[in-house]
Amino acid sequence: MDTIARTPQQLGAAIRRHRRQKTLTQGGLGDKMHARQATVSKLEAGEPATQLRILMDALAALDLELVLRPRTKVSAKAIEDLF
Repeated sequence: MDTIARTPQQLGAAIRRHRRQKTLTQGGLGDKMHARQATVSKLEAGEPATQLRILMDALAALDLELVLRPRTKVSAKAIEDLF
């Protein structure tokens, strides 16, 4: 299933959901990414200073990929309701 994220918080929530589906703790994901648990926590919280490399490492560790496509006409509120 595709996940739509338009804000850092939505992206963080999606990463959290996928991490939990793989029964990984934040520390476990951090180990796979070679990052600290605090880094994973910040990524999942949608903190704005997260580096792109951290995001890409997390996606790789969760066996996910980033896909870019034109925006849908769905409202931001409707997307938030998915989380």
